[in-house]
Amino acid sequence: TQTFICCDLHGLEEGPADTAVLTRDQGLSYYRCMQTIRRMELKADQLYKQKIIRGFCHLYDGQEACAAGIEAGIERTDHVITAYRAHAFTYTRGVSVREILAELTGRQGGVAKGKGGSMHMYAPHFYGGNGIVGAQVPLGAGIALACQYQGNGQICVALYGDGAANQGQLFETYNMAALWKLPCVFVCENNRYGMGTSVERAAASTDYYKRGDFIPGLRVDGMDVLCVREATKFAADHCRSGKGPILMELQTYRYHGHSMSDPGVSYRTREEVQEVRSKNDPISLLKERMLSNNMASAEELKEIDGEIRKEVDDAAQFATSDPEPPLDDLCKYIYHNSPPVQVRGTNPWAKLQSVSSS
Repeated sequence: TQTFICCDLHGLEEGPADTAVLTRDQGLSYYRCMQTIRRMELKADQLYKQKIIRGFCHLYDGQEACAAGIEAGIERTDHVITAYRAHAFTYTRGVSVREILAELTGRQGGVAKGKGGSMHMYAPHFYGGNGIVGAQVPLGAGIALACQYQGNGQICVALYGDGAANQGQLFETYNMAALWKLPCVFVCENNRYGMGTSVERAAASTDYYKRGDFIPGLRVDGMDVLCVREATKFAADHCRSGKGPILMELQTYRYHGHSMSDPGVSYRTREEVQEVRSKNDPISLLKERMLSNNMASAEELKEIDGEIRKEVDDAAQFATSDPEPPLDDLCKYIYHNSPPVQVRGTNPWAKLQSVSSS
């Protein structure tokens, strides 16, 4: 099926193509990906409320089209770095639901051996999960510099939210990236609220795609997986062709609060959330598109839903039964490829060993 792509441009003579083609296999793949992220996040919500997951936990439900669309628009060998709302990108970069949920519950079988938790998960070509607001953006430019230096034709996608968009370090990074023509796609996932502050109250200009000034930008519907995919392909081609960095704003929405400690209804109404859910849900939009074009049957999609529910339930079972790492592992892997180091504990008698991962 063909879909019309609507795009706002800044500093560009032309943007992505007006239409995008969706094949049946692609549609089913995107549906499975987004639905898995949704189920995983809802399971994380449940485990958090049962006090099985503790500490920071930022959920991605509502924004699934951003992660699925970006992954569909880049190569596996390209690089991704994001903020602390990182579960979805950890999944799209190849980590299993089982390893993600086990990491959230702090178990040995977690992707970071239970030591990273919600905000610090990594995979090949995926650099986390970063807890400091905006810090991943200069790091992303550094990864892009490495790509340029090595001449490997790869790019880096550095994501941040509208809340981080006013950080000084972003503008310093834009300047360096433009000067050095780094192959970096800066992506602002604008979900309309930075913590509990609406974009209108936080930013003098909410046209985030224009705020790179001398860096070209584009703004697309972040609730439509095809729009995100086409914009990402365009941005990636721009970087790969040596034209330097590009900025992309995805207009999206989060259904949960900023984090699990935020009920998410003190600064917006329940009706607003419900309206987005009913009229602009990324999974429903794709589902309707596929059904109306006879690309899949309701039964097929229901079957996929059942498979995903089982996968997530099995992962949750593992995440609650897998053992926590022993205390002896606390200081392991502080250094890479170095002889064992003794680490002083909280009292003179606590002696811990740091064994490196060579």
